[in-house]
Amino acid sequence: MPLTDLSLAELRDYRPVVPEPDDFDDFWAGTLAGARAVPQELSLVPVSGPITELVVEDLTFRGFGGDPVRGWVVRPRTTSALPAVVEFIGYNGGRGLPAEKLRWAASGFVHVVMDTRGQGSGWGSGGGTPDPHGSGPAFEGFMTKGIESPEDYFYRRVFTDAARLVEAVAELPFVDGSRIAVTGGSQGGGITLAAAGLLGDRVFAAMPDVPFLCHFRRSVELTPGRPFTEVRSYLSVHRDRVADVFRTLSYFDGAVFARRASAPALFSVGMMDDIVLPSTVFAAFHNYAADDRDIAAYEFNGHEGGETFHWQRQVEWLRERL
Repeated sequence: MPLTDLSLAELRDYRPVVPEPDDFDDFWAGTLAGARAVPQELSLVPVSGPITELVVEDLTFRGFGGDPVRGWVVRPRTTSALPAVVEFIGYNGGRGLPAEKLRWAASGFVHVVMDTRGQGSGWGSGGGTPDPHGSGPAFEGFMTKGIESPEDYFYRRVFTDAARLVEAVAELPFVDGSRIAVTGGSQGGGITLAAAGLLGDRVFAAMPDVPFLCHFRRSVELTPGRPFTEVRSYLSVHRDRVADVFRTLSYFDGAVFARRASAPALFSVGMMDDIVLPSTVFAAFHNYAADDRDIAAYEFNGHEGGETFHWQRQVEWLRERL
């Protein structure tokens, strides 16, 4: 696979103007206030199975609109309050099976995996969280569900779920609430940026891995494959809705959330990525507000990025800050 974007030297200086709506902060403050008005009801049910040396629990919490959202908690067997890593999942993947989620707990962290509402049937081992909210006319997939307005857009619900989960995890007795990191790959990386931007210093560290959902205009215009082409297909039919669609998307851009983030951050990017263009990752990275930020560029990798090699770097990087 060849390079899909600018050279690494060009990307080091790539600082595009990514527009944001004037009422961005008010929109999200109101969204979170509405979600917080619903009392949190968090349930943890022990899971029996092949994993015996770690605690595994089936998680349910209240997200956007008070909707129940599923997840896993996998953690060491100790009574001490530990740092936590909250992970968000890639596009149309689900929380999967707890046996797939052992690395962070085996490294001494409480690992919390959030199911993505309405997703979980595209790859992996499935999800268990419906999205009970409807949508106007949309292209197949999730990128255009509710794209008529920011209030109805699918990712308003997902990003709110993520913020509510981090807040709930901070209250768990076995978690050190002052040391919660957020991470995820692809869509999970975009959700990571949203959580870091929405929650500020309540996030201890952010590790967005090949983050999706950044610099929407460039992504939609230039990315050759799905999911961004879902928006392009939608606009090829709804020709009069271009301005409205990109206005909606501007409320959900990872590069805009990055301007509001304060936690240390470790990004990753695959230079041969044809699903998330490297320039869109660098747009978010250069906008990221914290001084303590770094990016790992994998020059000969695509959307898989650094995989386990990069995870090892994440563990080392996070431990240094703990």
